[in-house]
Amino acid sequence: MGPSGTGKTTLLQLITRQLNPDKGQVIVAGDDISKYSISELYKMRQRMGMLFQNGALLTDMSVFENVAFPLREHTRLGERLIRNVVLMKLHAVGLRGAAYMMPAQLSGGMARRVALARAIVMDPAMLIYDEPFVGLDPISMGVIAKLIRQMNDALGITSIVVSHDVKEIGEVADFSYVIADGKVAASGRPADLKNESSELVRQFMLGLADGPVAFHYDAPDYAEQLLGSGTD
Repeated sequence: MGPSGTGKTTLLQLITRQLNPDKGQVIVAGDDISKYSISELYKMRQRMGMLFQNGALLTDMSVFENVAFPLREHTRLGERLIRNVVLMKLHAVGLRGAAYMMPAQLSGGMARRVALARAIVMDPAMLIYDEPFVGLDPISMGVIAKLIRQMNDALGITSIVVSHDVKEIGEVADFSYVIADGKVAASGRPADLKNESSELVRQFMLGLADGPVAFHYDAPDYAEQLLGSGTD
């Protein structure tokens, strides 16, 4: 967790090696993945599922084909088994009835749930969620939060969740990190973070308007910029 612009999504991109680090190491499952070859990288990614911030559905494929895509790309399963697995994953997110709709026909919340079904279709060892609750109505949000928690408990997988939603994170996370200014500002169980002495952490966890995190982006003096020479 953390204020906007602190690098949460960038951190996920480093973990999945969508980005290469300028320096240092990125250790995933005991290995420095920045040194992986392309084939090693693809093999590692098969053990991961990722829910992208914008869903990232393939717009010219149906819901069914979007969810089936990883299975067709990485396995040799027959069509009958692919069909059963896809329908099972869509049922888990409540959208089995939408299997043959196109992404343009979905609401924002439905598209997020289809993207989640695609993320879990390979039964990965690690699930990565970039803002999974954005665009969901309260009911869908509760369902997705429950699903994240249930998959962790039932399958023993690791989930990494980036979110601004303090309440929902408090219900699904075993351990939380608050990052700011490129560093870990605090870590611990979600309930304990509300009692942190750091003003920044308290501001974020309690949603306070006033604190170290300013609402306005750095800019010249307001009056001077309005009444000055007209240059920016």
